[in-house]
Amino acid sequence: MSETSPLRTLLILGGTGDLSKRLLLPGLGQLIGSGRAPAELHVIGSGSRDWDDATWQDLLKESFAAARSEADDDGKEALDAAVRNGSYQQVDLKDPQRLVNDIRSLDRPLAVYFALPPEVTQSTVAALKPGDLPEDTRLVLEKPFASDEASARELNRMLADLLPESEVYRVDHFLGMATVMNVLGLRFTNRILEPVWNNLHIERVEIVFDEKLGLEGRAKYYDGAGALRDMIQSHLLHTMAVIAMGAPATLGQRDVRDLIAATLRASSVPEDYKRSTRRARWSAGEIDGEEVEAYADSPGVDPDRETETLAEVEIRVENDRWAGVPFILRSGKALGKTRQEAVITFKPVSHLPDGFTGSAGEASRLRISFAPARLELELNVNGPESVFTLERTGLSAPMHKSAMTPYGEVLDGILSGDPLVSVRADIAEECWRIVDPVLKAWAAGEVPLEAYPAGTMGPTEWESSRAGL
Repeated sequence: MSETSPLRTLLILGGTGDLSKRLLLPGLGQLIGSGRAPAELHVIGSGSRDWDDATWQDLLKESFAAARSEADDDGKEALDAAVRNGSYQQVDLKDPQRLVNDIRSLDRPLAVYFALPPEVTQSTVAALKPGDLPEDTRLVLEKPFASDEASARELNRMLADLLPESEVYRVDHFLGMATVMNVLGLRFTNRILEPVWNNLHIERVEIVFDEKLGLEGRAKYYDGAGALRDMIQSHLLHTMAVIAMGAPATLGQRDVRDLIAATLRASSVPEDYKRSTRRARWSAGEIDGEEVEAYADSPGVDPDRETETLAEVEIRVENDRWAGVPFILRSGKALGKTRQEAVITFKPVSHLPDGFTGSAGEASRLRISFAPARLELELNVNGPESVFTLERTGLSAPMHKSAMTPYGEVLDGILSGDPLVSVRADIAEECWRIVDPVLKAWAAGEVPLEAYPAGTMGPTEWESSRAGL
């Protein structure tokens, strides 16, 4: 696809679904309202429902409402035009030839967004043949990308038969989070950080994405995935790689993604999975004064699957920079507090003069909060009563937060042809390689499934649960 050719058409397979309504279309509305989307972009929804153009246009209008309220006059007109020009196609994904004909009938360049369950995406891609897709086509696939390393490799092979890698976008909306990508600027442009960003000075790194939210109507998907597949396998491993990667020569997509891939290739979970991994599931409890039933009793959940709602794994990055440093990745739902941050804990000073008391023995920490976007450096300072009695203080500052939602940022990259918002084929496979042995060990019952009441910070014996209080 020519880099200078603006996208003419965005076809959303599964456009009537929850992902499209909650995330894709509102993010697209931001782009159109701010003038960042290609002019006269034709937004086409598709699904199995018997909708007409007017029904789809009503959904576009509703989804664009927030963006329209913030847009200037030109933005409002662009949004109104996108609604008027929107159209709907009822598709049968079991009829690949009809899908091919529908795609070929659209104005190009075009992007086909698979806002579908992963198994449906995979079966649809498998039904397409080399030569089916016209030139100037991009394919956009949602995570989870396949279900293990072998299926990811097979899906990549099928995609390579259809299009060049540069026209395949594997979506991870964490790559559209400005706070995550801001780590690059924080690390590589500050002399006080880059020289100490290694195993000589850093003791451990923790990346946490805890939520108060429960299933929110996603039981069908989540019960087949769990916290490890849903969050750690994709989002948190990418965040870890951005934090741990070496300095790229440029911020070009190839330089950055090459170093992300190299970091992941060096990464693995220590094989004593009872020590290096943990899993748990919420039991009945209370969140913000409201009773929450146990996960196993939730509608749409099969309790015999033993799906974990809280997962924690230790990653070791075996290279010169990080050998010996544990990276702890944790994510869970129905917890007592939303906590989304990376915590870098530094090693103690080489020599602590005798006579200091108070917090003198506590390590310095750098906290990078993703929501809200903040930076905090925890240090020991002299206390008010005695100069030799130390106490903790935090130097904090807000970090830049994009005006776009993460999906708005991802769509911006897709529409403009920026591969940096996409997961490269080899990186997708590496992420599965890292977690596959853990998933097998859990399926075999090698690691017990623990419990925590909804509204707490997780099992109290987990150090990460106590740290979140």
